[in-house]
Amino acid sequence: QAHIAFVRSPYAHAKILSVDVAAAKAAPGVIAVYTGQHLVDDKIGTLPYPPMFKRPDGSPSAAPLRRGLAHEVARFVGEAVAAVVADTREQALDAIDLVQVEYEELPAVAAAKEAVKPGAPQIWPAATGNLAAAQNYGDAAAVDAAFATAAHVVKAEIDNQRIVASAMEPRAALVEFDAASGVLTLQLPSQQPGIARDVLAGAIFKLPPDKVRVKVGDIGGGFGMKAGVHPEDIVVAYAAMKLQRPVKWRATRAEDFLAGVHGRDVTHQAEMALDASGKVLGLRVRSLGNMGAYVAGPGLAIQLLLGPFVITSIYDIPVIDFSFQGILTNTSPTAAYRGAGRPEAIYLIERLMEKAARALQLPQEEVRRRNMIAKSQMPFTTAMKQVYDSGDFASVLDQALAIADTPGFAARKAQSAARGLLRGRGISTFLEWTGGNVFEERVTFTVDARGTVNIFAATMGMGQGLKTSYAQVASTALGLPLDQINIVMGDTALGPGFGSVGSRSLFTGGSAIAVGAERLVAHLRELAAARFGCALDEVEYFAGALSRRAAPDNILLASLAEEQPAKRVFIESKSAAGGPTWPNSCHIAEVEVDPETGITTIDRYTAVDDVGRVVNPVIVRGQVEGGIVQGLGQALCEAVGYDAASAQMLTASYMDYGLPRAGLLPAITHHLDQSNPCLTNPLGVKGCGELGTIGATPTLVNAILDALRDKGVEEIAMPCSPAVVWGALQRG
Repeated sequence: QAHIAFVRSPYAHAKILSVDVAAAKAAPGVIAVYTGQHLVDDKIGTLPYPPMFKRPDGSPSAAPLRRGLAHEVARFVGEAVAAVVADTREQALDAIDLVQVEYEELPAVAAAKEAVKPGAPQIWPAATGNLAAAQNYGDAAAVDAAFATAAHVVKAEIDNQRIVASAMEPRAALVEFDAASGVLTLQLPSQQPGIARDVLAGAIFKLPPDKVRVKVGDIGGGFGMKAGVHPEDIVVAYAAMKLQRPVKWRATRAEDFLAGVHGRDVTHQAEMALDASGKVLGLRVRSLGNMGAYVAGPGLAIQLLLGPFVITSIYDIPVIDFSFQGILTNTSPTAAYRGAGRPEAIYLIERLMEKAARALQLPQEEVRRRNMIAKSQMPFTTAMKQVYDSGDFASVLDQALAIADTPGFAARKAQSAARGLLRGRGISTFLEWTGGNVFEERVTFTVDARGTVNIFAATMGMGQGLKTSYAQVASTALGLPLDQINIVMGDTALGPGFGSVGSRSLFTGGSAIAVGAERLVAHLRELAAARFGCALDEVEYFAGALSRRAAPDNILLASLAEEQPAKRVFIESKSAAGGPTWPNSCHIAEVEVDPETGITTIDRYTAVDDVGRVVNPVIVRGQVEGGIVQGLGQALCEAVGYDAASAQMLTASYMDYGLPRAGLLPAITHHLDQSNPCLTNPLGVKGCGELGTIGATPTLVNAILDALRDKGVEEIAMPCSPAVVWGALQRG
């Protein structure tokens, strides 16, 4: 096994004039050195991105071609320019310092708002004005008319700052190539092994799909960063094929900061029209999403499609005028991060609702209640043409208000004031769209001669407890104990699939297991009927045994499997959910702010979540509460910073990038409402993996602003660190 290390650009924008690898190739233990030119010469492909979006003139979306190694131009600090393969990791790391790259530095731009200004540095010639793509929705004339009759108009300009995924395990790859069979096998910590296989086989190496195998073991956290294919994966695989020996790469934490995909980084300018009673008449949004230097996988879709899907949230907003733009800059690309577009959208609408409450002098909950879609309106089609199948949003709000002891807030506020602290309460009522618009799943069932049911699923566990939940679904459907169910994931040799993103796993994969279990029982009854020599309708299945009605004939699963020619029973099952799910929530936080230091303490956090039917309450609570902590991290302490002039990252380690710690939160009061099951899948479940992240950020920021309200503070920028809060108080 050899090891690989990467030479990375120290410049945010530079021509690559030459790459001298002679000294590195002569270093101890070095096997090979590769540059971008090697990949071009060998016709290695570039990473694709969805072609569905266009520029305003109707031309296709435009962005630089992203290769495994930069070729001719480096476009962000940390982009891989060359790779060194050596016998040991230490030798590879030593040798990258010997690669001599001559650069011609070019002007750079880091912020989307600056990149669209006249005269800004251009990232890609075809993307004039640095505009990769744009998308409009709604009826501008209808919105203009709504604003003309409005009694109140509230406005917001919001920067949803860039954040970095902080998975416990950085990215890695181990690749080997079998020259005899021509099979390339990659071990990746991937949320989407099937997609990784398809991209590597198709777009990158031009191989038949069965010549690429992706295997995934345990993943130390995904959060979107480990979806799809990364440039380093391409180079490791390329080296393994060229050298015909296994090659391994393990990212340093700094590499993940610099070159792993980031999340968020979108600016919204929005205004909302309301009548005198507080009913929303129309919503207008203008958005700039910072794509970074390249369009990474779903990056454009996140800002131009997924976020817009939920901007109107649980509210009955009749007309919209939305304009979204994807902008190129000299920064690391943005792509999926837990929530992927929905947290940014919900943050915007919840901030607008808070502004509306202040403008109309209504309680926070009342302005929301007046605009909620009623249960009687289900199924409800939004202005974005999304169909909500189920939900009782007012009930969820009422439950949360009661659990949070809303009537007691005034007394708690007075007690805080007696201690010199400012107390505030924040509310968010919201929903999530799930599924990634991929609703079909394939599963296979194998019953072996021991009676064990082995189930392969193409969705991917990464710490969220999928194997446990899937085993529970199968156990219930088949009437078997959990130890007789074996869930297998993470091997494309066993079947393709879309993987786990967008809170889709249980309602697509779990439902596929439930449907597949019914089909397995039907197949077992057919086999048993043939064995018994009777009609199919005489055979009954119960708890792992098949019997003939009113006859002594019976057989256990293990024996039936052993009698088959292959010593097993096998079925393949494909099924699809009928559409996305719409989990929804009300979250309420109470905070205390110390005006002398700006330190915010979260005193109470209440969450009522409608996630449909719940398979495993412990797992669901863990998912929602973990998501809440990530959302609070963005609200309080997380932010990627770039120098405006050089586009150098200023926060490339945990010395400069803050993460939420265990002491941040009190115990969360958490209630699961199962009274409105989803109608688009047989389990009745709704996704839950990203729900907490979506709601926590606006809930906490609304609470902080409520605490600062009496001091004249109307706006605050995230993250609400002590310095930011203290500064806002000084400005009043």
